[in-house]
Amino acid sequence: QMVFFSTVERLQELPLDKLRRATLVKVKSEDIKIWSDLVAPQGVIAIFSRPNPERLNFSQRGQSVPLSLICDNIRDPGNLGTMLRCAAAAGCHRVLLTKGCVDAWEPKVLRAAMGAHFRLPVYPNLDWDDVKNHLPKPVTVHVADSGLDISAETGGNGSHKPSKPGDFGWVSSRPDGKNMLYQEYDSDSDSDSESDSDSEDEGPQLSRVETKLYHETWTQSPSALVIGGETHGLSVEAVQLAEETSGHRLFIPVVPDVDSLNSAMAASILLFEGRRQLLKLLQTSGKKLQSKPERNFS
Repeated sequence: QMVFFSTVERLQELPLDKLRRATLVKVKSEDIKIWSDLVAPQGVIAIFSRPNPERLNFSQRGQSVPLSLICDNIRDPGNLGTMLRCAAAAGCHRVLLTKGCVDAWEPKVLRAAMGAHFRLPVYPNLDWDDVKNHLPKPVTVHVADSGLDISAETGGNGSHKPSKPGDFGWVSSRPDGKNMLYQEYDSDSDSDSESDSDSEDEGPQLSRVETKLYHETWTQSPSALVIGGETHGLSVEAVQLAEETSGHRLFIPVVPDVDSLNSAMAASILLFEGRRQLLKLLQTSGKKLQSKPERNFS
C-alpha cells in the first residue's frame, strides 16, 4: 500500500487513521500529472491490492437490507460506477457483475463509484451459475423493464407501444404487442414466418413475468434486482431466473415522448424503493437489521 502526494494539505484531507499502514511518498506535482490520466489530477495517487470481498469488514453492514444488485452486461464505465455507488448508498448486501460487464476496477468506474468498492462486496466476471451461487436462498429475482407501454398492462387498448432507439435500456417490445428480448437485426430473420412462430415458444419470455409499477410492493423477502445494459438489454438467463423465482418486471413510468431512463438512473430509483419497502416490512414485523460478522481485510 503506497500513497503518493504532492502537498501535505492534500494528504490531510484523507482519513489519517487509515494511512498508518501505508507508505507515504511526497513527489512533485509534475510527476502526479504525468502518472494520472486526468487533465487536472487532485494531487494524490495510491497503489493498493484489490481487496477480497469475502475478507473485507464493511462498517455499513449493520444498515444493509436483504437486497442484491445484478449488473447484466453493463458496459459503460460511468454507469457501472454510479450503480455501485447507488448500491452502497442503498445498503445492498452485494453486487454481482455478469461476464460482459466492464471491468469493475477500470479507472472511470472507480472514480464514478466514489469508494463503493470498499463499502460492499463486489463480485465481477460471473457466469449465471455463479450468480445463483452468490444469492441467498430463497431469493426473488426481479428485472428492470423500460420497453413497454404500461397502459397495455393496466387495461388500455391491449397493444404495446413500439420502442424507440432510446427505449433499448433493458427490454424492447414488438410492435405487434408481443414482448421479446431485444436482438440484433438480421436480414434473414423475417424470411420464414413459421420459424418465427416456433421460436416464440422456446425458452423464457417476458410475457410470463408479471409486471409491476416500481412503487408497488415487490420486496417481501430477500430480493435481487437485475439491470441490463443499454445496448443489448436483458439476457435470456436474467429473464429465466426471474421466471424461476416468481419475480416481476419492474416498470418506471415516464411522461410521453421522453426517452427511457439510463441504467444507472433506473437502478438508483429501484434500489432505494426496494430499501424503503424492506425497511417498512422490518419495522412492521418488529425485526432489526442484523449483520453477519466479517473478517478484517489484511
